Amino acid sequence: MNRFRWTSLIPVLVMALLAGVTYWLLQATKPRENEDVVRPKSHTPDYFADNFSVSELDQSGTTQYRLTAQKLIHYEDTETSDLTMPAIRAFQPGKPIVTATGEWGTVNGDASIVDLYDHARILRAAGDGDPQMQADSQHFRVLVNDDVIETEKPVKLQRGLSIMTADGMNYNNVTRVMQLFGNVRGAIAASDASGSISR
Repeated sequence: MNRFRWTSLIPVLVMALLAGVTYWLLQATKPRENEDVVRPKSHTPDYFADNFSVSELDQSGTTQYRLTAQKLIHYEDTETSDLTMPAIRAFQPGKPIVTATGEWGTVNGDASIVDLYDHARILRAAGDGDPQMQADSQHFRVLVNDDVIETEKPVKLQRGLSIMTADGMNYNNVTRVMQLFGNVRGAIAASDASGSISR
């Protein structure tokens, strides 16, 4: 009689054990409280790159722009990146190469705006009848899609033998027109008198 009771209890015990294991698995895989809540992205680095280089090509596969930096740190919330020793170079057929550099900088998510800071410099190589041009400031903003470089900070411009200073600047690499703003001072050499500098 006792043997019959124990054998009849075995299926009940197995079912209880299966129920317990099933409950434990359900609890282990169940999303935790607030897990479905979308948390705002934090301003923390989500990836890094050393000796970073990226190029933008035209439809024929020719390099139009190249952005390089010793170090890149990308942030997930703003989709921006911090750059160490950045340099952006513009290549246009038949036009002098233009290089913009800084000690550090930032670039937005689609690489259409590059900000260069601290000892920032623009250097346009000599060519097409124009002498070398150099502009120095504490900040330059490169608008890649518009092919424009601008600053709201004091700037020193050297074009050939001409030297000028101003409170701000806008340089259009397509039209090759340099605009200087506010408190413009300097001397234009006779050989540069026909250059395209306006204020």
